[in-house]
Amino acid sequence: MSDSPFLRLSQIRKDFGNFNALRDIDLDIQKGEFVCFLGPSGCGKTTLLRIVAGLETQTAGQIFQAGREISRLAPALRDYGIVFQSYALFPNLSVFDNVSYGLVNRKDKRAEISQRVTDLVKLVGLPGSESKYPGQLSGGQQQRIALARALATSPSLLLLDEPLSALDALERLRLRQEIRSLQQTLGVTTIMVTHDQEEALSVADRIVVMNHGVIEQVGTPLEIYREPATAFVADFVGKVNVLSANRVNGSLQLGRMTIPGFSSNNGPVKAYLRPEDVLAQSIAPGDAHVFDAKIEKIDFLGAYCHVQVTSWSLISHQLTVYLPLNFLTEQSLQVGSSLPLKLLPDRIKVF
Repeated sequence: MSDSPFLRLSQIRKDFGNFNALRDIDLDIQKGEFVCFLGPSGCGKTTLLRIVAGLETQTAGQIFQAGREISRLAPALRDYGIVFQSYALFPNLSVFDNVSYGLVNRKDKRAEISQRVTDLVKLVGLPGSESKYPGQLSGGQQQRIALARALATSPSLLLLDEPLSALDALERLRLRQEIRSLQQTLGVTTIMVTHDQEEALSVADRIVVMNHGVIEQVGTPLEIYREPATAFVADFVGKVNVLSANRVNGSLQLGRMTIPGFSSNNGPVKAYLRPEDVLAQSIAPGDAHVFDAKIEKIDFLGAYCHVQVTSWSLISHQLTVYLPLNFLTEQSLQVGSSLPLKLLPDRIKVF
């Protein structure tokens, strides 16, 4: 990737009256990146996307795209395609006319328009549907057509505003994989807004985690998941156990367990530990950080189960751990069973 960002957001602020929706947003996006804005409802992610599109005007700050300042340009003068959650197709126009809308307005030649529409409809997996109307298509098919329309003018930036949230679970999974594959094929710089962590983790090159109008962390999916910068990121992205603990002279005191290698700042803290970082298998005699636990609840999820356990070694903390179904079956484990578990101390995050 080039050192010079394709899209630069500098000190973006947005106020709605007395409400500060965005504060001091600085972000660089490289050409060809797939970036997800991730956060809970009301965190400012959609507002930020709309500011990039020119559909909202920032109160302060600047936007640069491909070296050109676009901070105050009208949407029509910016180089992007956009797909909304609600498809936003023209119901009275055919698929052909919907996809060709921007090309017709640009006054492209008729033969070129026809070829471009045919290619795009095929690219999104709906060849031969040009004569159909939106009402004749499923939700997933309509979103594919909306995607084709957004790409018709060959924009250098693709904006996706929660494009999958109106679809059923199976269609969401299928279409998110297709969007990622399409983005990689075309190499178009893409920003997608989502509140779905799994969606962001599975498709993004980088994730921008937002909360209350600020950026909490920017990083790859693995960095966001494994190395959360704040308690909010640790809690929001993925499932996590939050345990009360104390730091004492460079060690973490977790119930009756003492774990060395932590900051020397003494005092109560919250320890964050992912369910997969508590092991039930490959525990050898004499291993450190092993404790006895009792199974309180088993949630069957297929190959793996969410298992809630308690342990007096951790002062009656309740933990959720992931255990393979085969392991539970082989060990004849059920609610009420006891088993040894082992913490991975290097995976514990303290805030």
